[in-house]
Amino acid sequence: MYVILVYDLTDNKNRVHKLCKKYLNWVQNSVFEGEITVANLKILKIEIKKLISDNDSVLVFDSKHRLNLNKDIIGNEKNCITNFI
Repeated sequence: MYVILVYDLTDNKNRVHKLCKKYLNWVQNSVFEGEITVANLKILKIEIKKLISDNDSVLVFDSKHRLNLNKDIIGNEKNCITNFI
């Protein structure tokens, strides 16, 4: 599964950032993306819920295949993600 995760938090930004980096690639500021298993995504969501408050917002966009998602970058790509085999 391919996921894009975006958050807007009042507190615990560093803790959520560290948690997301364990599962996804950091793209820029509060944006992460990458391949993740369904089980790990469930774990990530549970852990995030423990760290955020009622005023915080986390958006998770998912697709079964990365090929079903187009990404256009306008301007400078902050953290270029390349997968070399």
